[in-house]
Amino acid sequence: MNTFTRFFPPAPGTHRPLLRRIADDVGLTVIVCVLIAVLITLVNGRTFELYDQMVYSLCVGLVGLVVLDGLRFTLLDDPARRRRWLVPCVVALVMMAPVAHLSGISLGSLMLGRPLPNFADYPNDHGEKGMVGLTFLAICAMALLILNRERVERIKLERTEAKARAETIERQALQAQLRLLHAQIEPHMLFNTLANLQGLIAIDPQQASQMLDHLIQYLRATLSATRAETTTLAQEFEAAEAYLGLMAVRMGARLAYRCILPAELRSARLPAMLLQPLVENAIIHGLEPKIEGGTVTVEASARAGLLEICVCDTGLGLDDTQTAAKGTGVGVTTTRERLQVLYGARAALTLIPAQPHGVLARLTLPLETA
Repeated sequence: MNTFTRFFPPAPGTHRPLLRRIADDVGLTVIVCVLIAVLITLVNGRTFELYDQMVYSLCVGLVGLVVLDGLRFTLLDDPARRRRWLVPCVVALVMMAPVAHLSGISLGSLMLGRPLPNFADYPNDHGEKGMVGLTFLAICAMALLILNRERVERIKLERTEAKARAETIERQALQAQLRLLHAQIEPHMLFNTLANLQGLIAIDPQQASQMLDHLIQYLRATLSATRAETTTLAQEFEAAEAYLGLMAVRMGARLAYRCILPAELRSARLPAMLLQPLVENAIIHGLEPKIEGGTVTVEASARAGLLEICVCDTGLGLDDTQTAAKGTGVGVTTTRERLQVLYGARAALTLIPAQPHGVLARLTLPLETA
């Protein structure tokens, strides 16, 4: 840390560079000085002196700003020291107001080519004393404006950081909830699959071997996905296809499925395990309870910078208690919560009745490539 940074540190709670803060202070000071010059000119009734008043006012204001920012950067920036040094700084401003006014008037006189004020008996009349008082009030006003502006900026920054922390915590909680959800669902599915596998070994070893292959593929895909925050669309489709293949062995002729993934979308990135709950939802709530079963179609497409994934089944469909807004199943609710945290209004999950029967789950999110 250099000497300049040590004596003039950035304000705690802000990330603005010191030069940017000084530039903002100068801009505010110019506005205040121009208003004061116009006010003095109107009070005196001598509009022809407006230019001179502008020069004097700006010189006095900028000298006062040097005094003010010198105190602020060294003593008032740190909240721990601000309360202790506030009264001494006000006293210092009172004492420095005549100096700032005299220095500014002298500088303005040099710029305008006018005689310098008499230093010996300054201030020598009520007019000059009034200008010194006005200078003090103007410096105090600028101090209040500047400190209040940075206070507002600190509050905004703290709110932004708090919101970011809350979103991070919520995202982590949803990831943990997702893993917990799979930890609850997978053992139940795994036990049923192993029970079916045990029965098939004796009567149909070939089908048992096929089911075991699909189970291994499904576990490999889901175990790797639950450990990552993002994945590719190809990996999501691989996990979905492995699950559907496993369900097809269990359900036999009652289940048919298609997975349609264009080659140009295979590398598209999305949150891990986002598609899997929708596919499971189609099987558990749509096709498995239906005696004759049906078909599941998983298809991805891109349009206008958005990735759209549709999971359509010909199952039982939505009943009277289920709507497109609410959906069905814990997996759908969790998916919607994850989308809200990760993308906000840029992503959506809608469930609508499919034709002639069943449910169409449409997942829309920004298209991101690796």
